[in-house]
Amino acid sequence: MAGTRKLGRPTDHRKAMLRGMVTYLLENGKIETTVTRAKEVRCMAEKMITLAKEDTLHNKRQALAYITKEDVVKKLFDEISPKYKEVNGGYCRIIKTGPRRGDAAEMCIIELV
Repeated sequence: MAGTRKLGRPTDHRKAMLRGMVTYLLENGKIETTVTRAKEVRCMAEKMITLAKEDTLHNKRQALAYITKEDVVKKLFDEISPKYKEVNGGYCRIIKTGPRRGDAAEMCIIELV
């Protein structure tokens, strides 16, 4: 696992949630979530983009093992990673948007740069 935040969930639920959020981020380009979740998602999304920079069968299988949709993996290798070929990290941006109305959790938008 990338980070050390437990996010108040059991291990299997936390891993499934992060996999889903990373998949959704790579599919749509941006998501709105809490700051602590966004920091964990950023860590894993950047690992997936770095993995996709080298287009090998082994890397595709590793990405398929983490990302939940095959078409998102195809998009990652064909469209997203070529944009970042010359960049060494920093593929995601976190913009804080203020507290959530219900429980005042600090919200933010995480997007691909």
